Amino acid sequence: MARRAKHRHCRRDASGLSFKPRGIPAHKLQVQVLNLDEFEAMRLCDLEGLEQIEAGKRMGISRGTVQRLLVSGRKKLIDAIVSRKTIEITHTPSCCETTPCDP
Repeated sequence: MARRAKHRHCRRDASGLSFKPRGIPAHKLQVQVLNLDEFEAMRLCDLEGLEQIEAGKRMGISRGTVQRLLVSGRKKLIDAIVSRKTIEITHTPSCCETTPCDP
């Protein structure tokens, strides 16, 4: 039996956002779901330039979990771009946006 997911602190509520390729009707596109915690890990590491250990501290999770979120999030993002899919950012039950990631 798997362990219950630890709460992850996600600063921005990007859930509900979607991005799609231009020129293709939305109903003809497949959807790639990007979880809010994957988005937050990529935001902290790729956009803000934090090391995985620091991103983990801000999110309240281990460096290893940050690494797994980065791998899965980047894979989904690249797949959506290459395969021309809609990207939807969805709320993850383990995320709690009320606690900010910034010090």
